[in-house]
Amino acid sequence: MHALIVYAHPEPKSFNAALLDVAKNTLADQGHAVDVSDLYGMNFKAVIDRSDFLTVRNPDHFNIPIEQRHATHNSGLAPDIVAELEKLKRADLVIFQFPLWWFGPPAILKGWIDRIFLSGVVYGRSAMFERGRLKGKRAMVSVTTGGPAASFGANALNGDILDILAPLHRGVFAFTGMTVLPPFVAYHVPYAGNAERCVMIDTFRAHLARLDTLQPLPMPRFADHEAVLAPTLTAVAH
Repeated sequence: MHALIVYAHPEPKSFNAALLDVAKNTLADQGHAVDVSDLYGMNFKAVIDRSDFLTVRNPDHFNIPIEQRHATHNSGLAPDIVAELEKLKRADLVIFQFPLWWFGPPAILKGWIDRIFLSGVVYGRSAMFERGRLKGKRAMVSVTTGGPAASFGANALNGDILDILAPLHRGVFAFTGMTVLPPFVAYHVPYAGNAERCVMIDTFRAHLARLDTLQPLPMPRFADHEAVLAPTLTAVAH
């Protein structure tokens, strides 16, 4: 198996960095190849603009999906996009490792998704969910929170962690065809002592050891909605 870990934390000594090391070592010990995209370490450019493309389909109107498809077919993608896309293509397993900031991932990770999950490459008008072009890959979130576990849940202050992660689980992983594995969540990390952090590390290691037996999260099927959506699939990209 080939794994890609997309890591988004600015501090090399953070607990997220420790979880990254656990994932790299655990997967390597299992005999898997591991690629890491350390977004802050790479000074990854997180904003889509014209510099993403060496080609121009329409100089008068910057339509991102159209320019992505045109550049893909004309060797016109920026080199950093090509490099990250190659990592994504060869990965059997994708892991996002990040701290939860304002109920979402750091902007640099969102920017990586925006720039690398190209129209015509990982999704298309009807190439989504079980028909997505990343079908056959598995994906998982590993996230840390500042809030305690008691603040997350169906009736808790912050709501259910699966609802918070739905934009990634459903809107990125499942939408592009990937099988969504249950997330690993380390709660209350800034306030945890060394003993608690050691337990989190051991729990994460055990989570990674069970990748082949984890029950995937249920996700929608495009086929169940196709009759309703079919007339809209010819709409102009926004």
